[in-house]
Amino acid sequence: MTTERELIDLWFKFFEEHGFKRIEGLSIIPENDPTVLFTTAGMHPLVPYLLGEKHPAGNRICDVQRCIRTNDIDEVGDASHLTFFEMLGNWYLGDCPKEEMIKLSFEFLTSPKYLGIPKERLATTVFAGDETAPRDEVAYKAWKECGIENVFYLNKEHNWWALGGGVGPCGPDTEMFYDTGKPKCSENCSPACDCGKYLEIWNDVFMQYKVENAGEKAKKLDRPNIDTGMGLERTVAVLNGVSSIFDTGVLKQVIDFIGTKAQVKYTESESAKRSYRVITDHVRSAVFVLGDYRGVKPSNVGQGYILRRFIRRAVNCARNIGLDTKYFSNIIDIFVDRHGADYSDIKRNREYIKAEFNLEVEKFSKALDEGHKEFEKVISGIEKHKSFAALKGEVVENIISGKACFRLYDTFGFPFELTKELAKERGYDVDEEGFKKAFEEHQEKSRTASAGTFKGGLADNSYESAKLHTATHLIMAGLRKMFGNQVMQKGSNITPERLRIDFNLDHKMTPEEIETLEKFVNEKIAQEIPVSCEEMSVEQAKQSGAVGVFESKYGQVVKVYTIGDVSKEICGGPHAVNTKDLHHLKIVKEESSSSGIRRIKAILD
Repeated sequence: MTTERELIDLWFKFFEEHGFKRIEGLSIIPENDPTVLFTTAGMHPLVPYLLGEKHPAGNRICDVQRCIRTNDIDEVGDASHLTFFEMLGNWYLGDCPKEEMIKLSFEFLTSPKYLGIPKERLATTVFAGDETAPRDEVAYKAWKECGIENVFYLNKEHNWWALGGGVGPCGPDTEMFYDTGKPKCSENCSPACDCGKYLEIWNDVFMQYKVENAGEKAKKLDRPNIDTGMGLERTVAVLNGVSSIFDTGVLKQVIDFIGTKAQVKYTESESAKRSYRVITDHVRSAVFVLGDYRGVKPSNVGQGYILRRFIRRAVNCARNIGLDTKYFSNIIDIFVDRHGADYSDIKRNREYIKAEFNLEVEKFSKALDEGHKEFEKVISGIEKHKSFAALKGEVVENIISGKACFRLYDTFGFPFELTKELAKERGYDVDEEGFKKAFEEHQEKSRTASAGTFKGGLADNSYESAKLHTATHLIMAGLRKMFGNQVMQKGSNITPERLRIDFNLDHKMTPEEIETLEKFVNEKIAQEIPVSCEEMSVEQAKQSGAVGVFESKYGQVVKVYTIGDVSKEICGGPHAVNTKDLHHLKIVKEESSSSGIRRIKAILD
């Protein structure tokens, strides 16, 4: 049986033999990218390099990146969907040798030295072409020359990659699928179907174009790239001939453990199987979010909201199968034992993860109690309305509105299924369509907020963003001077208009402290200090006194940005050339971000 570790080792062996340099994956919490809550793909940490910056490791690189993707959260529980997964990736930066990448993909998938998948079990898709860009005949021909019989032309929905909004770098992709052997659902059956015949395992994105304005025809990109991603868990499932990702590795280990403690067995029903799988996936996702060095905790906004949702959904599923929540700590241990060797922050924060996870479980249990009380208020309100209506000869149906159901769900974490169950016991129906509508409206608002809260960000590489990025280094230098070297950056959002930086501090800053910090930064700006950049190994950076989260990245080449004797930090950039370019910094707000984490918002004027 092929393990996750064996596949990772094969991946690096193959690409290093073909001239690619291995780099370390980064945090699951994006740094300086306000467009997403989590790292959803291997390309996110590499955006500055895809947009033109020189990568310290060169222009051919490969890695394994931890990711969280929640757009399919309601699909978790089936055979192939996860919120947390590990993504194997490789990149050509500044070059797009499409045929070469396709031949490498074919070799890795089919060679007996590597994955050894029979080519007859593979199907691929390529871009069919439209008004944006032409049909990708180069990719089609390359796959045919490799001997792949089933190559499908699909439209933009399936085989085109673009940034949110469709403006900016973009291009066709080619996706690789494993034919599970299931019969065709129709004569037109293809990887575009949802029938389950084809399982996607790899995707090569060819960033050849750019769109300057929405709806316009794409133009050739001056500096193209190739970005690929292979899902670790799905590919391991294929290699082991099992029908579900939950039948492999650490996921199966957790499923088996739950089976020894739950009152309902895994195979008893599809509902039970789904609950087992949701618990397994969501606890692992929570472990990685809580264990990340950027300090996310459960809350009602942003990443904290998603984390809270993971934990609460796991609790609900535990109730469904009669699993005592005290066993969550054992499940956390299983995941830390497996992943801790690769991700030292997870291993280091084991006890912290358990404490915060169990605290949220306790809070949610209380919230469920409050939800029961609120449910009774809803019923009481309907009964009063019925009595009042009866006096006027009117009839009010025994139905709980969709908005009331959604409020129970959103405010109190009360599962909709539980509302339906309790309503039925009391002789009431629920407005399920109304609930779905309210839920969809909430989702749309969340997506809009996540994608559009900030226009741009450091990923746009504008010089205004670069200057604000340099300002964050000066702010951190000032904070460490004032409060000690234990103060570390815990996250940031930077747009061309303003910066937002989070850091650990045990108290609210006083007006005098804010004034002192602002004065420190502006003094350094006035001193017109050059900003320099050097490339060195992590070990050299550490010995030089650079500030950064080193983790297990020894031997990796990194960038170190130095601002005179004021600041020296490991950072991907970009930055201003000289502090004088910042002109003047104004701190507009200092507030709490979460427990033990403060937040500063500032502008340059």
